[in-house]
Amino acid sequence: MTDPETLLRSVFGFPGFRPGQAEIVEAVLEGRNTLAIMPTGGGKSLCFQLPALCREGVTVVISPLIALMRDQVRALRAAGVEAGALTSGNTDGETEEVFAALDEGRLKLLYIAPERLASAATLPMLRRIGTRLIAVDEAHCVSQWGHDFRPDYLRIGEVRRALGVPLAAFTATADEETRGEIVTRLFDGVAPATFLRGFDRPNIHLAFAVKDNPRTQVLRFAAARKGQSGIVYCATRAKTETLAQALGEAGHAACFYHGGMDPEARRQVEARFQREDGLIVVATIAFGMGIDKPDIRWVAHADLPKSIEGYYQEIGRAGRDGAAAETMTLYGPDDIRLRRSQIDEGLAPPDRKAADHARLNALLGLAEAVGCRRQVLLGYFGEAAEPCGNCDICDRPAVVFDATDAVRKALSAILRTGEWFGAGHLIDILTGQATDKVRERGHDKLPTFAVGRELTKAAWGAVFRQMMGRDLVRPDPERHGALRMTEAARPILRGEASITLRKDTVDAARPTVAVKALVSDEDAPLLSALKAKRRALAEAAGVPAYVIFPDRTLIEMAERRPATMDAMAGITGVGAKKLESYGAAFLEVICGAVEVLHPQRMRLAGREAGPVFDRLADVQVALSRGEDGTGKYLSVTHSTLRIIAERRPSTLTELQRIQGMGDQKVERFGEAFLSVLREA
Repeated sequence: MTDPETLLRSVFGFPGFRPGQAEIVEAVLEGRNTLAIMPTGGGKSLCFQLPALCREGVTVVISPLIALMRDQVRALRAAGVEAGALTSGNTDGETEEVFAALDEGRLKLLYIAPERLASAATLPMLRRIGTRLIAVDEAHCVSQWGHDFRPDYLRIGEVRRALGVPLAAFTATADEETRGEIVTRLFDGVAPATFLRGFDRPNIHLAFAVKDNPRTQVLRFAAARKGQSGIVYCATRAKTETLAQALGEAGHAACFYHGGMDPEARRQVEARFQREDGLIVVATIAFGMGIDKPDIRWVAHADLPKSIEGYYQEIGRAGRDGAAAETMTLYGPDDIRLRRSQIDEGLAPPDRKAADHARLNALLGLAEAVGCRRQVLLGYFGEAAEPCGNCDICDRPAVVFDATDAVRKALSAILRTGEWFGAGHLIDILTGQATDKVRERGHDKLPTFAVGRELTKAAWGAVFRQMMGRDLVRPDPERHGALRMTEAARPILRGEASITLRKDTVDAARPTVAVKALVSDEDAPLLSALKAKRRALAEAAGVPAYVIFPDRTLIEMAERRPATMDAMAGITGVGAKKLESYGAAFLEVICGAVEVLHPQRMRLAGREAGPVFDRLADVQVALSRGEDGTGKYLSVTHSTLRIIAERRPSTLTELQRIQGMGDQKVERFGEAFLSVLREA
């Protein structure tokens, strides 16, 4: 079995494992059933790709989206790994190529969609090709009540039993309930080796803002990040189109994406987003799950997401390369009413609706948080954390007030009007506005009329919004969205509990967080030149730019400025295959000129044996006609020099055993070669 750390460096170009990866790779290599929950961008794919290269046979990867599979296959092939996918999007030629590679025993990773498991021909095929491991990407799709449920994921456990092979499941979004479903459905309830590697993405700045002209807020956010790739999520298809048009009119490269578009048009948007730097896609949540683009710098939500899991997964599409990324989520009372009504009007049983309301409550608690948002977010997933220093509340602490009296007045107004009215009418009552509607219903005679004049209408709007956010009141779909009190509000109404709320968070003057630069001003021109070279190579190869190199690799090149192939091989993300394919092109951008290495020397780039090879080659040239320069010409091939540099024989006898060395060559070069090896 090949050493995984050796392959990590030589194939993928990484100097070492990220935190948590080594233990997961070890468990998978040992053939243990494994469940790994890792944050997006934490290197999940490597945890099954690396064992696949170390093990005999084929690793079958079950992945939910064609775009995601194509992305990973492209990246693996660019790194020199034999991988293929069988999807409904394949051409006949692509499918034939995959089966030929399987029949010849060349393919190490085979990606398939879960829907293929429904075919009677799939199981015999998986047996025939020598499947030794099943890897399940996005394993949370097995949860029947999750936001990404895929019915065919329920077949995976049956396939695992039929093949009798270990299974490794990976996901970034699984709360305790979803983890339980994964264990039940994929592992027959027998707990696998489980690795909970944390949910934190410390490089992502978290921010929420109450809606106050959402279009202007999104345009302002995008303008501060012009030229960076971003995603804007919207609740409706129509809004994606109008907001994309507004961004375009403001001078941004922007397009829209939603499920109502023609499939070819959607594919074109996906392809543009993968290949173009700085494109903004305005989309419904249908977009992004299949996009493995590592350099998305920001994600904005023009509307409140459906759940905290959905929010976490969507913001997780930013900053997958580990560099700084930013988020902004807009929300308001209308969002809360929409999300509550979607749950109440759905077809789920009552216990599931209650669970969905609880998930929404968690997201609203994050939106209305009075302390560090990251603490609230990680707390939902069962993790404790210190204040992060990388969210809007850490940047500028919330201003809070004791709202117990205000909330009791609001609850009293709701109850005294029979729970038949929305916030607007209730605010008129509390602030003493004797509108026609108030007078017609006699609500100007209520004890609660005008008892809330100490707060403005806007401040009362913030109180009602936060009451909905805390699930003290809910819009009733059977009463056209009228607010009704929940059981959670009764202790406050009875004077048994107090409550603290934020002062109104609509603040147009609120400063925007400074956009973090990827490199220093000194290195920025070189980074731009490297990106231009990457774009040209990507267009010529017909692949996304990040398949050539991700941003973080180019940033490291710009900062470290390697001047030789050996130095280039030390850049994170530059494996042996990519060094051979692209090393010279990028060195030329950095240095202006590059020496061409012999292929045998190229195989040693970045390794200790490289400089040893160079000294052996110099000695061989110097002694090619003997010490006095008059002897018969002798030379040692580059292939033999490479073997000597790698094996480092310590005696003339050991040197003589190496293929390509005979008595004459040992006599001519032996002592000089051993001297070089001893010095090394």
